[in-house]
Amino acid sequence: MEKQETEYHNSIDIYKPMNTHVFGRGENMEQSLGTVLPLYSSIPFIFMLLSIALGPVLFPKFWHHHFPKVSFFWSAVAAVPLLIAYRGEALYELLHIIIADYIPFIVLLWALYTVGGGILIKSSLKGTPWVNAGFLLVGAALASWMGTTGAAMLLIRPFLRVNKHRKNRAFMVIFFIFLVANVGGALTPLGDPPLFLGFLHGVPFFWTLRLIQPMLVVSLLLLIIYVALDFYYLAKEQKGNKGSKRSNLKSVSAARDSRKAMEILGAYNFLFLAGIVASILLSGTLHLGEIVILGVHRHGQDLLQIFLLLLMGVLSLVFTPKKLRKENEFTWAPIAEVAYLFFGIFITMAPVLAILKAGTAGALAFVTAAVQEPIHYFWITGTLSSFLDNAPTYLTFFSTALGQYYPGAAEATAVNSLLAEHPIYLLAISAGAVFFGAMTYIGNAPNFMVRSIAEEAGVSMPSFFGYIVKYSVIYLLPTFVIVTLIFFI
Repeated sequence: MEKQETEYHNSIDIYKPMNTHVFGRGENMEQSLGTVLPLYSSIPFIFMLLSIALGPVLFPKFWHHHFPKVSFFWSAVAAVPLLIAYRGEALYELLHIIIADYIPFIVLLWALYTVGGGILIKSSLKGTPWVNAGFLLVGAALASWMGTTGAAMLLIRPFLRVNKHRKNRAFMVIFFIFLVANVGGALTPLGDPPLFLGFLHGVPFFWTLRLIQPMLVVSLLLLIIYVALDFYYLAKEQKGNKGSKRSNLKSVSAARDSRKAMEILGAYNFLFLAGIVASILLSGTLHLGEIVILGVHRHGQDLLQIFLLLLMGVLSLVFTPKKLRKENEFTWAPIAEVAYLFFGIFITMAPVLAILKAGTAGALAFVTAAVQEPIHYFWITGTLSSFLDNAPTYLTFFSTALGQYYPGAAEATAVNSLLAEHPIYLLAISAGAVFFGAMTYIGNAPNFMVRSIAEEAGVSMPSFFGYIVKYSVIYLLPTFVIVTLIFFI
């Protein structure tokens, strides 16, 4: 089955996606729904975010025991009025976001979480600033080739273990989220879902290597900040503990002198990890026809991908001894939390995405109409990606750029022309979608999982707003301003 070519109905029309497991909904039904939905239909999404932000702070016991109910409550508040008012169109949209978006999303995370939890990395290293910077650097390098989630799940537990002796660890986890769970995924379509969508829509696989310069700038600045903070907190810890100077010198010596610094158990899980990566690539290259599930059209290769992901996870569970997972401090709590909360996020987010994708015909027309220059694409794509699913946000503004320069052109022709004549626009969209995922806990799926794993390990992590105010605004926003001045003006 060849890629379909679609026409632009206006300058911000959304393509009917081909072979995409993330943004495969819409067609005319979704576009018409997005044009009639009022802006206040986004209120349940706002309250869902506020619940995630304030619930653990204001009502910790209630939240710990009842957060799934809170998620389902806001889902119902969003879905029921839509179904009453728009009936078939709303039912289609909700089914589509569950079947085409949520299920593939959570299956992929489950597979990566399960396989990553079967790899036990033992290390005699101690968490000095340079050792920790090495972890972040390696994780960021791996993220583009095994996905941000894969790299994060592989390294977060050993990263926490080598820093078990440290008192101040929250900032370490935050910068791990910045670099490994987000920025490091910028170089290939395997790194982050938005880039994979671009690949499905005709962007060459290695084109995203052009992001290496902005990625290196962001990574270098964040690493410099991280090392400075780590030295500051280490000195503070040494000053606050009697005899700590001596013990820390021993720790540094151990970190430098160890000849068997690392041991990997359960290494066969790397085969299952390779199987996960292969299944993602297959979904973008095979064409296996269509299957209709509850009225939602899905491509055969997408269903094959889900099957292969489940198979890799099950094989990991079968072949990895329970003793190894226990030693790796593996539990199901983090992935369960993500599954429950992101169900609510996906359902309540549906009206917002529908309105956004309706472009100038929707209630958020002022947003898409304001996007003209690369700097606009970088910041608006990024800002929305901080709170919405960055994959459809990427595709929305990718289509906006194509419509801005090549209205009425076939998709393949428009994409090739944009890459040849105005590549800076896609660079800005791609960088915004990937980098800004680090701005909030919900900006990218591994952020939440890393936070949950860290809290299980005893790290006192900042709240939703604490993360933004104490870290994102202070360290990320100035970095993105520098990137803007260098690349997108």
